[in-house]
Amino acid sequence: MSLANGRHYLAIPGPSVMPDRVLQAMHRPAPNIYTGELVDMVATIVPDLKAVARTEHNVAMYICNGHGAWEAALTNTLSRGDKILILSTGRFCLGWGEMATALGVEAQVIDFGQTADIDMARVAEALAADKAHEIKAVLAVQVDTSTSVKNDILALRQTLDAADHPALLFSDNIACLGCDAFEMDAWGVDLMVTGSQKGLMTPPGMGFVYYGPKAEAARDRADLVTPYWDWRPRTDPDIFYKYFCGTAPTHHLYGLRVALDMILKEEGLEQVWGRHATLARAIWTAFEAWGQSGAMRLNIAEADKRSNAVTTVNMGGGNGARLRDWMIAEAGVTLGVPLGMDDAPEDYFRIGHMGHVNAQMVLGVLGSLQAGMSALQIAHDPNGLSAAAEVISGAA
Repeated sequence: MSLANGRHYLAIPGPSVMPDRVLQAMHRPAPNIYTGELVDMVATIVPDLKAVARTEHNVAMYICNGHGAWEAALTNTLSRGDKILILSTGRFCLGWGEMATALGVEAQVIDFGQTADIDMARVAEALAADKAHEIKAVLAVQVDTSTSVKNDILALRQTLDAADHPALLFSDNIACLGCDAFEMDAWGVDLMVTGSQKGLMTPPGMGFVYYGPKAEAARDRADLVTPYWDWRPRTDPDIFYKYFCGTAPTHHLYGLRVALDMILKEEGLEQVWGRHATLARAIWTAFEAWGQSGAMRLNIAEADKRSNAVTTVNMGGGNGARLRDWMIAEAGVTLGVPLGMDDAPEDYFRIGHMGHVNAQMVLGVLGSLQAGMSALQIAHDPNGLSAAAEVISGAA
């Protein structure tokens, strides 16, 4: 007998759980893509997308995933032979740099490993060594989905300013926009990329590139830009059709409109951040308690450097894979597979707690994990679930 029958819970770090209301909004006939309600609705989506990023600058919408947003960011700002600085804290900024290299851009990489955030002193050294200001952009992820580290983007801006370096600051917020606090304008971010499928609670298929005046000025010099990725028609179109370089992603837009209403108008952005922070703390507390009597540990040791959107766990001894398999077969829960943990991938799993997630969902995952550890005889302190419940009850 399996207890997994029933509604399965996808607890991976994206695509996140989609609200029923978002899915229902998408379940409708196709609209006119030239005039009428769709055009009027997109006019309301643009300012709300900016509000989620806390920016007054531009946002370009693309029919793509996060990798497409990466390419749009690179092609609109860089030229062949340009040099960029990649600050790697896991798999994803490194991947962004690999894409840049394929486009003919030179990528200098500083690798901070898989369990640490960006070391600003090492960044300062690299910037100071760049006497001729050859580095055109500094690329970082606010949250790396593979390691679950959260980087200090404001401190990175301050490091650039202290070095008096003119490089653009790029931030990848695909994993965390709408989950971890982010202030594009206040933090001095020149360009930010994100996608629809995580904190924005909309199915995969839309990418967004936010850019400020310095990034727009770089567009004048960029020789990598192509007609599809060009952001200018998408942010100042003379006809609606140019917003998307062709047919709009009509049904994604209907879903996104509802998701933005839920974030901004119903719950409020700061309340959304607070909910994510509390639920993340409950997860961390459970693992810290369980780990008192076992080999498991959170991948990021310092709480203030962990993301509120995703948690990477090292169970040790191949127990990550064993527990992932048990959760699918016996509890009806899918955990995230490890990415980039090449040393011992069977030791790891990831929990996504982003977007449309609440206390009962998190406690359900944690209760299932505790049951799985007991069933598989994985050493753990038995007080993890109750410790998490205390976090939830204290915040209620």
